[in-house]
Order: sequence, then C-alpha cells, then structure tokens
Amino acid sequence: MHTRRTPVSTDPSPTGHGPRTRRPNPRRARAVGTLLTVAALLVSACSSGGSTHSGNPAASGKPAAEAALAALPRSTPAALTPYYRQKLTWRSCGTPGFQCATMKAPLDYAEPAAGDIKLAVARKKATGPGGRLGSLLVNPGGPGGSAIAYLQQYAGIGYPVAVRARYDMVAVDPRGVARSEPVECLDGRQMDRYTQTDFTPDDAKEADELVATYKRFAEGCGADAPGLLRHVSTAEAARDMDLLRAALGDERLTYVGASYGTFLGATYAGLFPDRVGRLVLDGAMDPSLPARRMNLDQTAGFETAFRAFARDCVRQRDCPLGSKAGDVGKNLKAFFRKLDGRPIPTGDPDGRVLGESLATTGVIAAMYDEGAWAQLRDALSSAMREKDGAGLLALSDSYYERDSDGSYTNLMFANAAVNCLDLPAAFATPEDVRESLPAFEKASPVFGEGLAWATLNCAYWPVAPTGEPRRIEARGAAPIVVVGTTRDPATPYRWARALSGQLSSARLLTYDGDGHTAYGRGSKCIDKTINAYLLRGTPPTRDKRCS
Repeated sequence: MHTRRTPVSTDPSPTGHGPRTRRPNPRRARAVGTLLTVAALLVSACSSGGSTHSGNPAASGKPAAEAALAALPRSTPAALTPYYRQKLTWRSCGTPGFQCATMKAPLDYAEPAAGDIKLAVARKKATGPGGRLGSLLVNPGGPGGSAIAYLQQYAGIGYPVAVRARYDMVAVDPRGVARSEPVECLDGRQMDRYTQTDFTPDDAKEADELVATYKRFAEGCGADAPGLLRHVSTAEAARDMDLLRAALGDERLTYVGASYGTFLGATYAGLFPDRVGRLVLDGAMDPSLPARRMNLDQTAGFETAFRAFARDCVRQRDCPLGSKAGDVGKNLKAFFRKLDGRPIPTGDPDGRVLGESLATTGVIAAMYDEGAWAQLRDALSSAMREKDGAGLLALSDSYYERDSDGSYTNLMFANAAVNCLDLPAAFATPEDVRESLPAFEKASPVFGEGLAWATLNCAYWPVAPTGEPRRIEARGAAPIVVVGTTRDPATPYRWARALSGQLSSARLLTYDGDGHTAYGRGSKCIDKTINAYLLRGTPPTRDKRCS
C-alpha cells in the first residue's frame, strides 16, 4: 500500500527540498507521507494483492467480502507484560521544543523471547492553556514516511494552536522506517539507476531488464536485514502503537493518520476496538481490496486528478500542453514517448538526464497537491520548449526523497518492505502484467501502463507475505472520523466510503475538492469539524460534506 505523500516543494534548492536538518515549507511537510499504495510508484505501487490466476478474491480483484480482522484478547499475555510496563526515558533530541525516546517492542509478537526491535519516539508536550487531554499520535502515511519528521517539521508546529495546547503531540517511526531500524536496499548511485529504469518496456528485452532491476532491488533489501523484513507488517506496527499508548499512560489512543496512516489506524481499531479514543483517518484506504483492484482504483484516481489539472492548465496562459483540456493527456503522453527515445539534459551534477520514467514521476508528484500545478506547468514548459529537464527532475527527486548530495531516505525501501509483506504480489510474471494493461490504460491513458508494470515489484520479494485483504469492522469502538476527498489522486474517494461502511462506528466526512487528504489544507469546514472532534469529542454528523 502506499498512501500519504505530497512530495512537492517550492523550495529553490536543486532537489526541490532542503537539507534534512532544515525545516521544509509546510506544504511539503504535510505531504511527507502520502506515498500510500502508489507512493512507491516505481517501487511497489500501492499495495499488493493476490495473483490474477489463483481463483480467490484477491485474484479476481474483488473485495474480501467475508474475511474480517479479528480483535485481540483484552488481557495482556504474560510474555508481553514487560513491554507494556516499560517507562520511556525522554531526552533532548536537537530540535527545540521536542523530546525523544526509544521504545522496545518484540521483533516477533508470536515469539516475544526471540528478540527486540528498538523504535524511535518523539513528542512535543502540550503548551496550554487548558487542561491536558492526553497524547495525540500522528502518522503521515507511506508506508515509509517518517512520523517523527512529520511531527517535527509540521504537526508539532503547524497543527491548530488549540490542539497543540491540549495534547502532547507524539510520533513513532514504524518498524523499518527512518530512525526505527530502517530497512536499507540500495545506495545512492544504485537508486539513481533504479529510478531511471524504463518502467514501460516496449519489448521482451526491456521487460527482462525491468525484471532484473526489480530482482536487484529485492536482493538488496534481503541482504540488509532478512529477519527484519519478516516483521515490518502493518499489523505489527499497530501493535507497537498500543505499546506506546501504554507507555504514554493513556487509556485510549487518540490518533490522526493520513493516507497509509489510515490503514495503520484502522488496523489498530480492528485489533484493539476497546482502546480507541478519538481517531481521524484522513485520505482513507480500503483494507478489503486486493492489490490489483487497489492499483486500478489508484490509477483511476490519478487520472481524475490529472483531468482536473488539465482543465486548470488550459485556462492559464503558460500551459505547455495545448489549449483544449481533451488534448492535454495526449500531448503529455507524446512528450513521454519522445523522452523514452531521447532524454533531455537537466544540468544535474551527477549526470542524470530526464527520461520517461523520471518525467512521469515528476508529473505524478504534482498531482498530490493542486498547489503544485503552477510549478508543474513551469517544469513542463522548460522541458518541452527549452529541453531543460531540471524542473521535472526536481519534482521527481522530491517524490523519491533524494537530497542534493545524492543520498535517499529509506522511504522507498520501507514502502516496498511493508507493501510486499502486507499482501501477496499483484502479478507473478510480465505476462500477467501484459494481460492487465488494457484495464490499466483504460483507467488512465497517461499513467496506466507505468502503474501496471510498477505492481510487478513484489513478485520477486525475498520474504513471503503474511497478510491478506480484510474488512475492518472494529465493533465496539468509539466514533471514528473517516475523511475522503472527492478528487484525491492517491486514495480515491470510494475508499473512504468503503472504509466508513466497514467500521461499525465510522462517521464519513467528505471534502469536495482536489489534492491528497483534507485536514490542514485550507478548508475551514474540514478543520473546524476535526478540531471539534479532537478537542471536545464531538464527531461530525453522518456524511457531513465540506468544500
């Protein structure tokens, strides 16, 4: 899966964002985790689902109508008692106003005695005035987005003042992510080659090269920490959140999760319904979907967002893609085809040129946030009219979280590791992908082909999947607010409707607008409704709609 990430920045640095120690602009910080299921666009796209030839619901692309996530026993197993009773030792961690700690969790919940994993935690204490309401845990999505980076760069300083006054703002990097024993797969130069791979093979030779690339990526991940790869699932990360809840001294979990963070939060609710406090699931995912269906839905979601961009583009004087909205996609696709055969220079000090893959990633990056459309028009104008690919490369680098020194965060590595463990691979062979190309290209003439091939990554993963599509009902849970945006590219609105229909206590809050996720993106109606829920425990009326 892959969910919350709006990786676009207006920062003028060469890669589209500044050094890791520098606070990025709030728009990019909000988006740091929208990777979601397609987030690993060229890594593992979306989540994975069953093979198209297995004869089960995952294979057919149908939701898991019968399977439901079962709640765990309310009593704590004796073997887990030491983890639930641990005390966190807080210390200064270099960012003014924030404290950090390390929490222990069992690597394998089925065998707690087999060893521990250390998870990084950060917090910013409630500032007052007003009585403290407890801890508010945040997660920006991905999977693979650093919750601590999101907390320190946005949530801990950018959430509404009233919310930060009453809650300790808290984040934990999920297992395998960022500061919590991160999965590592490729070095910077290897990732540069990976991101420039042709993800729309024209013949059998290019398909073989793509398969070889996926295998090298998987082998790199497996060589780093084969034991860890077996234990980075969403279910395990949700259980880690319950350990943190206990360590923080909270009886119930209060949580805001975006994109993939909604899947993590819903999983928590399914496992621990009696411990649900105030949960906001923004940019919701549908946990009942197998990968093929999920990827098709997301592909259609990007097409919806692109059409909105096209309508806006032709109204601007500087649109490089034509004067009619119906021609924008055709003209962009023709441009991609030109780049496939003849990449253009970028001025990159490492010698990278702009080919079809990097250009496509750059365009997709801008679909997460309508505020980036002007930046995309500028980048496309430079590339198409002046043969200068620097702007699109910057967008792509922002998406991949590549810094100006050529290094990458572990976002894409963790994204693949979680996705490939949570669900079986969508396709087993290139032939499976070719059979599905018509459906993907129908869903999106511009992006369908590339997104279809991106689903092949998990077929070569070194660790067998441990999860499957499941409905999450969380019977007995307190009211949960599920938020959906009508033209969300990464988490289509239908997913929010589906999740709200599964969760027994859900209230659906709809934002009629563009972009990925809704909270903190400019809608006074959305923000007021969520703030009232977080501060007073008042959920919205059922099916409330905002614009």
